[in-house]
Amino acid sequence: MEEKLHSGALYDTGDPQIIAHQLQCLDCLYDFNATRPSQLELRQQLLKKMFADIGEDCYIEPPFYANFGGKHVHFGKGIYANFHLTLVDDTHIYVGDHTMFGPNVTVATAGHPIEPSLRQKGYQYNAPVRIGKNCWIGAGAIVLPGVVIGDNVVVGAGSVVTKDLPSNVVAVGNPCRVLRPVSDHDRQYYFKNRKIDWDAIK
Repeated sequence: MEEKLHSGALYDTGDPQIIAHQLQCLDCLYDFNATRPSQLELRQQLLKKMFADIGEDCYIEPPFYANFGGKHVHFGKGIYANFHLTLVDDTHIYVGDHTMFGPNVTVATAGHPIEPSLRQKGYQYNAPVRIGKNCWIGAGAIVLPGVVIGDNVVVGAGSVVTKDLPSNVVAVGNPCRVLRPVSDHDRQYYFKNRKIDWDAIK
């Protein structure tokens, strides 16, 4: 039954083996969320234990939520997540280097059948999510099962990403759509009419 977590097939979420495994993962997640702000080294140790893969210099601000405590999450290096990141990691979530998550972002891999009788029996299916390098997923955004987001993408706050997004775009809305490409204008201005002082950038 546990193999079906990653196959895209319908499976019974009440399977005892799955539940037992999930509870072990959630115990470790509980420990992470119970750390003090000053216990940075302990947090790093726990993340390495919790995640399938996690690169150097990643930081997740508790509280952090994940269905399997990060067991099916693959983070590159230099990833930052603000408060209340929710990863519904019933199957794999892949995130590239230097991507940032605003507060209250949800990345979901789990879905439930529209047919009511199947939901009543506790069946679900999972589809992996892939997010590229150097993305910024804005506050309150939701990324749905099976979505692939390219590199250097900005997803606007509150967006609901239902379909794949190409690299090097700004995308916003519900459902999320490409607003424009990342352009030369973005190399000159960082916010409205405020110019980037490249000489001051290390």
